[in-house]
Parts: sequence; C-alpha cells; structure tokens
Amino acid sequence: MQLVVSSAGGVNGNGYDALLAFDLGGRRRGVFSDDPRVGDPRGLSVESVERLLFVNSGRDRVLALDFAGRIVRDTGPIAGLNPGGGLLGPDGRYYVGSRGLRTILAFSKDLMTPATSILPSGVVPFPRGFTFSPDDRVILASGIGAHGEGDNSIGVFNWKGTFLRFPLIDDPELSPLDVLRSLNGTILVSSEYPFGAPDAVTTIREYDVFRGNLIRVFSPDKEISFRKPRGLRFGPDGNLYCVAEETVVSFDFHSGKCLGTVLHWPRLNGQALEFVP
Repeated sequence: MQLVVSSAGGVNGNGYDALLAFDLGGRRRGVFSDDPRVGDPRGLSVESVERLLFVNSGRDRVLALDFAGRIVRDTGPIAGLNPGGGLLGPDGRYYVGSRGLRTILAFSKDLMTPATSILPSGVVPFPRGFTFSPDDRVILASGIGAHGEGDNSIGVFNWKGTFLRFPLIDDPELSPLDVLRSLNGTILVSSEYPFGAPDAVTTIREYDVFRGNLIRVFSPDKEISFRKPRGLRFGPDGNLYCVAEETVVSFDFHSGKCLGTVLHWPRLNGQALEFVP
C-alpha cells in the first residue's frame, strides 16, 4: 500500500506539479507517474475492481492510471474543464468538479464518451468539492476562488440538478475546500476561514447531512502544522486523513483525536490523496 498525493504547481504555488508517492510511514518513494499529461494534478479516486487511479489533470483532461503509474485511459483535452475534485459515484461513473464550467460532470468509467453535466452550468460560483449523501443526493460545496470570487456554502441537489436545500449549512466559520462522506453517513468538510488569510482558522468540520447542523470540529494539536487543508480520505485503517501544505495529518474518526503528522515534505502543495495498493 502506498499513499499518493497530488501536488499542484505553476500559478497555484511553488509545488511539485506531480503525483508523489509515499509509503505509509511517510517516506517518499518518488514520482508516481512521470507522464507529461499529469500536470498540476487535482482530484484522485481509486477504482479497486479494475485497479485504476483516476486523476484530474490541470491540462484540462481526465486520466486513468494503473497502479504502476502508467496512463491507460485519457479523455484528451476538454476546453474549459479546469478540474477540481474527483469521485467515483454510486452508479460507477467518474464525477469531476469543473471550476471552469462551475458544475459537476459525469464521465463513463472508460473515459470514451463525452461527459454529461449532472447540474446546470454555473450552479455555484466556485465548486470546492462534492460527495453523495446516503440516499444518493448530490452535496456540492461552493467556496472562494483564487481571486475572491464565490461564497461559503454547501447545497443539496437531486440528480436532475434541482436545488433541494441551499444552503444546507449555516456556519459563519466555514470556508469549504473539500467534502467527504463519512463512515457513518455524515459529511466532513475541510475548511480554511477566512480563505487565503495568513491567520486563517483551519479545521475539518462534521455536519449532519440532512439537518445541516455542526456535529464536531477536528483540529490538530497546536504544534502540528496544518495550513491550507485540502483533500480528505479515509485510510485502510479507518482513520481520517487530510492533505495540507507540506503535510498529511491523520485523525481517529471515532474519538476525533489528532493522531499527528503522517508525512512532512517541503513544498508539498497538497490537493488530494489516495491509498493505492
């Protein structure tokens, strides 16, 4: 098992512009893929049956890699995609948050057919992560973009793209960056509030997916660096992991206790993480 982290680059920071691989002890194993199509990578999602890692590339394309890091499927460039997070959905399709089109696109798993939008274009000002509720509704976070555009809210939609509840959450201390469905059906949101501020409060916040109320807040010990939290995933050990600037931090989900820094790597502009066999 290895931990693969997408590290942004270019205008998004002085990152590695690559997928980096680490062992579970936090030791770097190298670049997961050296294919130039993997540029400014964002969302990651593992498909365990076909043993694929889906990757959203800043080259405006979606890729599927085998577990050796070789690209086996490629959509080719998609104008205006500007992909953010990615997630395999309950119907087996691969879903991508498009910051360019400001919606969520669904791709067939073979990446052979054109994507379809499951929500109206421009449905939120700046998509910042999404997931699916236990009853398969769409939960979409709207955050703040790099130039201050957007808002801090989370909405609930049906599969026809109709608002069911917006906003779902009324939390003045929330600025969402990623959303993850938890092991017990709640939603977890990585937050940096105010977004981009040097003294921003960085947390992971848990909410009831139906009522929208705040259940609890995960935050690391003060001596642990936790700046710019982004992607969330549960590990094979059942613990909650969050990638941030130069670090990956883990939490015991049941107790909420911070378990410490899993890895520290200078210039890691972490965006998403996945556990790859």
